[in-house]
Amino acid sequence: MYKSLLTAAFLITGIALHAQQSFDDKVTSASNVRLNVSNYATFGNAWRGYKDGSGDPSCEYPAGSGIEHLFEGGIWIGGVTGGGQQVVSTSAYDAPQGYAPGRSGFEITADVGSTLMERSSLFDSKYYDPRAVSHQDYVAICSDKNVKVPGTDINIQDHNNPMNVEIEMQTYNWNFNFSDFMVIVNLKIRNTGVQTFSNFHVALWNNTVVRNVNITPAGSGGAAFYSKGGNGFMDSLNMAYCYDAAGDVGFTESYIGQMFLGAEDKNGFHHPRLDSTYNVNTQQWEPDDFKLHYNAWTFQGTSEPIFFFPQSDQARFKKMTEGLNYNPCWDNPTGGPCQSGFGIDLQAQLNQPGNRSDLISAGPFADFGPGDEVNVAFAYVLAKKKEDGNPNTANNEEQRANLIENAGWAQQAYNGEDKNFNGILDPGEDNDDDDEITRFILPSPPAIPRTKIVALENRIEIYWSDNSRYSVDPISNEQDFEGYRVYLSKLGFDVTGVPDLARDFNLVAEYDVPGNNIFKETGFGPIELAQPKTFEDDTVTYYYRYVIDNIPNGWQYAVAVTSFDRGDSEAGLESLESSFLANNFRAFPGTQANDDIETEAPFAYPNPYYYGAAWEGRSNFQEESRKMIFANLPKRCRIRIFTVAGDFIDEIYHDENYSGSDIRWYKTFGAENVEENRFSGGEHAWDLLSLDSQIISRGLYMFSVEDLDTGKETVGKFVIIK
Repeated sequence: MYKSLLTAAFLITGIALHAQQSFDDKVTSASNVRLNVSNYATFGNAWRGYKDGSGDPSCEYPAGSGIEHLFEGGIWIGGVTGGGQQVVSTSAYDAPQGYAPGRSGFEITADVGSTLMERSSLFDSKYYDPRAVSHQDYVAICSDKNVKVPGTDINIQDHNNPMNVEIEMQTYNWNFNFSDFMVIVNLKIRNTGVQTFSNFHVALWNNTVVRNVNITPAGSGGAAFYSKGGNGFMDSLNMAYCYDAAGDVGFTESYIGQMFLGAEDKNGFHHPRLDSTYNVNTQQWEPDDFKLHYNAWTFQGTSEPIFFFPQSDQARFKKMTEGLNYNPCWDNPTGGPCQSGFGIDLQAQLNQPGNRSDLISAGPFADFGPGDEVNVAFAYVLAKKKEDGNPNTANNEEQRANLIENAGWAQQAYNGEDKNFNGILDPGEDNDDDDEITRFILPSPPAIPRTKIVALENRIEIYWSDNSRYSVDPISNEQDFEGYRVYLSKLGFDVTGVPDLARDFNLVAEYDVPGNNIFKETGFGPIELAQPKTFEDDTVTYYYRYVIDNIPNGWQYAVAVTSFDRGDSEAGLESLESSFLANNFRAFPGTQANDDIETEAPFAYPNPYYYGAAWEGRSNFQEESRKMIFANLPKRCRIRIFTVAGDFIDEIYHDENYSGSDIRWYKTFGAENVEENRFSGGEHAWDLLSLDSQIISRGLYMFSVEDLDTGKETVGKFVIIK
């Protein structure tokens, strides 16, 4: 386990939070979005990962970039009782420290023993489940019924009148290149009580904050750190959004959107784009006044006349049912109705830098009675700003072009078989013959090739299986495999600028089926092995190999192999490619295991070592992210480090299966799963911290290497220059 410089106070805080037996959270990892999700229906983790030392992201995109987008988010549900009382229950709202047991606004909980279940539609996943919708589903059941935090005696503040509503929450994310920027939140909301609610609404609340924590450490500078975002709402997409207007400009350049996708209840399908719904009970088309309300306010702002923080049920319900987007000042700030009301340009005001909460609220659902169920779907949509030469605050449609395109994919996934988006199953739409609309469907490329990476000295060998060749397209029901592509990252991609593999990968090779007049007609001869290859402790048989030569040792390279299909021009489908992000490995070329350290002595590099070396990068945990490498090591050895005066500093045990898990650098810049780091067997990195996590000063140092198999020992030295 790597050493940490964090204070005990942060560690105690983290332990206290996770001591709650019923609270369970995970981070999405199938897509390129790292969104924290909990079984309490909260999203984001209030950036705890940068305080407790775990480094767990809140809503990072692209993965590994350090660009965060969300402080915290949650679900709001509200309605009017038979007695006319407005009631609201929330899973999260404005709280500077984020979720804490019993804190006001965190009124939705899960029973003791409840977990956030994971399942996957991928056959190779250990979480494979035929019920799975996406490559990674998170599933939880929670409720507002509890007035105490389950498993404790802690009262939930100001939560004395539960609505007795149960929420089955499912989140979906996929690894496809054309959809790896979104996480869908699908909610089934059940009335488990005895009351009937009119004017029932369901909302998604978020405190979106877009900053790069590798450039500016999370929370540094206090409240001002969070007050740099510009906000807006696109009526045509039913999507609120936020971007970095004045924070880490040049290092963020991205948007986060919160989008309403659609809803269904006992009366039919609902969406603001439709002015009527097909009532499944009367089998008639009926008028539908369904709306999506957008609101935003200054985070915890109690003195704002318009953008005020709603604290009572009545104030929160007002925000849920009276959107700024229906105010006359939204579209016509100079008109008479606006000037006699708010008298300000709402959209221009929201585009100014600030720290805001925003809310998208869908409804009304009529007569939400005991036993009734409402199904509502939202999506978190992330996108890179499209550069047009203007500052971020221009926030024009050109800059939002990628966000708009990505939102289209989210809506397409939700629509599924409902191709004309009318909420009923029309002739020709039932592709799976189950007599109902199947939603959350995306086109599918061939399966990801099973891949093995071997790191050698100045060389990387890439092997892969032929499993992709037998993939069946779910729409055409044909094997439409066409070829493979090999990708390699740029040198220093991980430590220069903002890491983004979607940008940093370079296509280095492509091979495809010959003789069909599609693509390059290369065939597979140059990469096909004369004899299939197997490896020890590996059940996969490999049929292909690609070699990358003449690359420097010690540096990290991301490598990936993808498969692609031939497309279907008659059906209007372009060729689809499997995700390189879902199949990327990190290779570290270097010396192989050394059989005779007396002949080939181990050494350290870079030597001399300069603080701030080019391969270290910028990190929220900078002092823990130093890196020096010991090379020419035996398969099994002990490395001991001393001052020239003989004072002991640190001790490292090495074996040829080293994964980099013992220092912070690889957690920050390497593969998210350390099992996807590939080393050469004869090298081991050190973080320049003592055994007691003390920072090492400049000077001359000695090290010894003891071969644990032969007992042989050698001594070397290195210099640290600051």
